[in-house]
Amino acid sequence: MRFTDNLATRLYFEDRGSGPALLLVHGHPFDHTMWQPQIDRFSLTHRVIAPDLRGYGITPPGATGDLTGLTGLGDFAEDLVDLLDHLDIEECVVAGLSMGGQIAMELHRRHPERVRGLVLADTFPAAETDEGKAARNAMADRLLAGGADAMREYADEVLDRMVAPYNTHAAPHVHRMMCATDPAGAAAALRGRAERPDYRESLTTVAVPALVVVGRDDTYTPVADAEEMHALLPHSTLAVIERAAHLPNLERPEEFDSALDSYLRSLVRPS
Repeated sequence: MRFTDNLATRLYFEDRGSGPALLLVHGHPFDHTMWQPQIDRFSLTHRVIAPDLRGYGITPPGATGDLTGLTGLGDFAEDLVDLLDHLDIEECVVAGLSMGGQIAMELHRRHPERVRGLVLADTFPAAETDEGKAARNAMADRLLAGGADAMREYADEVLDRMVAPYNTHAAPHVHRMMCATDPAGAAAALRGRAERPDYRESLTTVAVPALVVVGRDDTYTPVADAEEMHALLPHSTLAVIERAAHLPNLERPEEFDSALDSYLRSLVRPS
């Protein structure tokens, strides 16, 4: 992996292939290897950029991701723009899953000129509820207090919602990623997501083509959330991946990649 330094942190990333740029933004509490099937496939036709976000994988939490602070979605988005600048990439397709999808929405809200296309997978645009804020902050407290043991307990508790129980092939990789996540980085991101804005109005301003993807059996971000985003986006396609939960790109990579491939082909400008 390569890295780039900014004022906040040292961001590690994978940069493979050539062609139109595709930026893959992972969810919580994962790392860039969440996208391994897509890195392998789409680096044959695209320049694929897959970072470890601040506080995840081998990227340290950075300036705001400390024991008392939070890492907002804007912090993640600006890290990604700094990365694009570092790589001399003016525009790209931004694809994000779960928290990564919310980061993608924030990046577009701040820098629409950098976004050639938008892929929102298993995510939702609404601001957090009061109950949700309390739950995220309580989980952040729990992770900070319990450290690596608390991360493993959390991974054990939510694995069957992240990956449908019938998708046993994907579960070990997902569990490893969750257990390896830095509790301080995860806690800072949880606090940041608790304070996120509502993206529903900004989605109505997205001028570029978008793809909305969701696993049929996702209980974190159900199909109804995907249908809402699809309705808000002016130019979007909806793909529902059967027999998948919250991580269809790992649970059903062939079906997910087929939807993404069709979308990316639709963006090719005539010569």
